[in-house]
Amino acid sequence: MRWHARWPGIVAQRFSDVTVVTATALETRMAARELKNLAPVLRVGVGNARGWLRLERLVSCGIAGGVRADLATGTVVIPREIVRPSGERVTCDPELSARFVNAAAALGARVSTDPLFTSRTFIYGAEARAELAAAGFVAVDMESALLDAPRVAAVRVILDTPAREISPAWLHPWRAIATPSAWRDLPWLAREGPRCARLAARVVAAGL
Repeated sequence: MRWHARWPGIVAQRFSDVTVVTATALETRMAARELKNLAPVLRVGVGNARGWLRLERLVSCGIAGGVRADLATGTVVIPREIVRPSGERVTCDPELSARFVNAAAALGARVSTDPLFTSRTFIYGAEARAELAAAGFVAVDMESALLDAPRVAAVRVILDTPAREISPAWLHPWRAIATPSAWRDLPWLAREGPRCARLAARVVAAGL
């Protein structure tokens, strides 16, 4: 477990018990840039928010995959509950979630508070997404519901959608380099990935 290098060592100000959790290098970089000294940023890796991560309040910050056709790239998901791969439901911290919803609205973003599903695998294909949408979910990630803390919240921005899927190879960028069919995603990812990760971080920072 490693603190991000930009965290100065003391959590200050109003939410001294909050730790922001990210999965990828991009999400971590954007969170550290926007949060500055508001909260520590902890990178746990993709699909690796382990059960031993026992801190008081955790906020999952980053991107997600959309499963509903009516929600476009850039939609901010601040779920009222997140669901583990086992089906267990976790209620999100109402205080933090409300602050994040207000912050996202103030930034002019479209917001959904519908449930978020945490999957153990990369969700790909119209049928898989449609099944999740039919079950009431708005988006899917691989970390949020794995967090283990007394109070948990999530701010995830939809990147890929049913209308704009990306290759599963991008789950591991080094694999994408060796997968020519994934290369066509690169210009779009280079533009939208940072934009979505930054928006998630901006919402968290404004909420805190």
